[in-house]
Amino acid sequence: MLQSQLFTKTKKEAPKGEEAVNAQLLIRAGFIDKLIAGVYTFLPLGMRVMKKIENIIREEMVNIGGQEILMPVLQPKLNWETTGRWGTYDALFRFTSHYSENEYALGPTHEEIISPLAKNFILSYKDLPVYVFQIQNKFRDEKRVKSGLLRGREFFMKDLYSFHADEKDLDEYYEKAKQAYFNVFNRAGIGDSTFLTFASGGSFSKYSHEFQTLSEAGEDKIYVCEKCRVAVNKEIIEEQSVCPECGNKNLKEEKGIEVGNIFKLKTKYSTPFNLKYKDEKGVEKEVVMGCYGIGLSRLMGSIVEVGHDEKGIIWPESVAPFKVHLICLGEKNKAKCDKLYKTLSTYGRSTEGRQKAGIEVLYDDRKEASAGEKFADADLIGIPYRLVISEKTGGKVEIKKRNEGKARLVDEGELLNLLIN
Repeated sequence: MLQSQLFTKTKKEAPKGEEAVNAQLLIRAGFIDKLIAGVYTFLPLGMRVMKKIENIIREEMVNIGGQEILMPVLQPKLNWETTGRWGTYDALFRFTSHYSENEYALGPTHEEIISPLAKNFILSYKDLPVYVFQIQNKFRDEKRVKSGLLRGREFFMKDLYSFHADEKDLDEYYEKAKQAYFNVFNRAGIGDSTFLTFASGGSFSKYSHEFQTLSEAGEDKIYVCEKCRVAVNKEIIEEQSVCPECGNKNLKEEKGIEVGNIFKLKTKYSTPFNLKYKDEKGVEKEVVMGCYGIGLSRLMGSIVEVGHDEKGIIWPESVAPFKVHLICLGEKNKAKCDKLYKTLSTYGRSTEGRQKAGIEVLYDDRKEASAGEKFADADLIGIPYRLVISEKTGGKVEIKKRNEGKARLVDEGELLNLLIN
């Protein structure tokens, strides 16, 4: 992509009223734009990151049997009354139609929709187990939005629901989902700083589990067991001050961002909707459920909180908007830069263009921008590899990784080897 054609621009100053690092950097670098408190527009660079996060999550959910659906954002009052949550869910956006007396909610979650939906298709033990997921924007009327993408009124979320004949089958799938979540966070570049965290299971099970990423920007206090590499959240510590896995009492207090959670719902949402199946003997039994959530936009913000320095964002390669930021210095070098841009963008393609999409390149071809502005923007945007062609590089290309301090000169062959390995 040519940077001269990118309709967004970077900003030198952090926006007023944004205290969170993720919001400051993402707005300055042109990834998002704030509409109102807790509501952001995702701009072209931001959408590229979001789509990569989405694809990682989708792949891992499909790998554990998930089938993708898309449920309505608009939800009828009756469904929420059926579970008793219409008047008790504090963050629910509620409104009445202009043309009737019907009341609706904007979906903050989808248990009230998925359970009656599943009832249409789950009739027998032969129909179980079933795993369905969606990736969609959600709405919560948060009393106090803060921390940029970490807590908003509108956000993107993946929710997976599983349906089982019994708790044993739920337990087995729960462990698969747990591993899939680790895969997501590892692939997104924050696996080393993300901990499986024991949380209260409420009245349904002893524990539920959160996935907490260590960060000073986090709202949650967690207690890390370095022996087991698990953590315990504050409400569990108040009940027992030891690691649930090994009994270790020497837990380290940290701040964490909750980037995901998994929960054994059991029959909490089956019972209100009479979601049942007939077993081998024809006896009706309640379907057992689990739910598994990841906030995509929160994950994006968390990646920035974990990966940045005083100059800007440091994206992991797996979710970066582009792999390479090519900077052309001096009009005399434009032909060389254009040639390298074409080489990188088409590298690995067949003549029909069907094999590989080539190396993703953001080409800073701007004529009016100074060298200093181009370098500052490259650091702010945070693409993994910076390439420079200038008078000083001669017949070679300067390459520098965003998370490293030193640059070096390489020829085109070595450059391609570095970028594809």
